[in-house]
Amino acid sequence: MTAAATAVTVFHHPSDSMGFHAWLARMTEIAKAGDGFVDSSVAVLDGPQLESGYSVTFRSERAVHEFLDSTCRARLLVEGESQGFRRKSSDLIIVEGGLPPPGIGVFRHSVARGKEDEFAATESRLVASSSTFSGFEGAALFPTSEAGQWFSVIRFRTGHQLSDWMHSEERAAILPELRSELTEDFTADAHTTPFGSTLRTVDGETRITPTWKIAMLVLLVLYPTVMTLSRFLGPVLDEIGAEPWLAMWLSQIVSVALMSWFLSPAVATCFRRWLDPIDGAGWRISAAGAAVVVAVYVMTLLLFASVRWLQYWDDN
Repeated sequence: MTAAATAVTVFHHPSDSMGFHAWLARMTEIAKAGDGFVDSSVAVLDGPQLESGYSVTFRSERAVHEFLDSTCRARLLVEGESQGFRRKSSDLIIVEGGLPPPGIGVFRHSVARGKEDEFAATESRLVASSSTFSGFEGAALFPTSEAGQWFSVIRFRTGHQLSDWMHSEERAAILPELRSELTEDFTADAHTTPFGSTLRTVDGETRITPTWKIAMLVLLVLYPTVMTLSRFLGPVLDEIGAEPWLAMWLSQIVSVALMSWFLSPAVATCFRRWLDPIDGAGWRISAAGAAVVVAVYVMTLLLFASVRWLQYWDDN
C-alpha cells in the first residue's frame, strides 16, 4: 500500500497578499488536475514569525513528484517570481509513516472546535520563542480540509539544534497551554512499526523506543489474544478434526495477523507519547505509562480468572 506524501513550499512574505492567494489558487487547480490529488492548504499568518507557505498532498510520493516536476507548475512559478512570490527554501517532502529530513519537525494537531484562533496564537508564541534558538530557520502552520486537523512544520539547520529546542524549558513552558486547545495530544511525524516501536532521527542518529516498553505492550496484547482464541477458535478447529500440530499453527496465523494489523497498532496509538523515544524518554512519563500497562495486566488477569464463560479449560 502506497503512503500519502505532502510537499511543503515556504515563501518569503509577499507584499501583495490578495494576489499571492489568488496565485496559489491557480497552483491548486494545477494540482487537482494531477493523479492522486488529496488536499492543499495555505499557511496561516497569525504572527510575525510564521512563514508564508503552501502544502499539497497526493496519495503517493510518485504523484507528488509528478506535480512538482510538471511543466505547468514550472511556468506558474516563473510567473510568480515576476510578481514577487519568491520561494524561501527548497520543497520539503513529507511521506506518511516516514522520517522527516534532519532538522525538520512536523507536528500534527487535533484542535478543539472554537479554539482555532487561540491555537494559532499559541503556535505563534511557540514559534517566536523558537526563533531565539541557534539554527532556527522558520516555521509554518497549516490547516487542512479535515475539520480540526492542522499541522506545523519547523525548520532548524541541523538535527542537533532541533533536538535542543524540543528538550528546552522554553518549549515545555508553552506546551500545557497548547495541549489545552487540542482534543488529543499532538504528535510528531516519525516511523512507527506495527508493534509500536517508534523511530526518530535526533542529532544525526536514529533513536528507537526502548525494548522493555515494546515487550510490555506485546504481552498486553498477546495474553488476551491467545486466551480468546483458545476459548473460541480452538473448539472450532477441534470440531473440524484438525490435528493438534495443525490447529496450533492455524491459531498462531490468526493471532499474528490480529496483532500485526489491528490490535498492536491500536494499542500503540493509545500509548503514542509513551513510546516516543524523545517525548516519552523522561522517567516520569515512562513510569506513568508502565503503571497503566500493569493496571491493564491486572484487569485482564482478573477477567479471565473470574469469568467462567471465558475459561476454555473448564468443561463444566
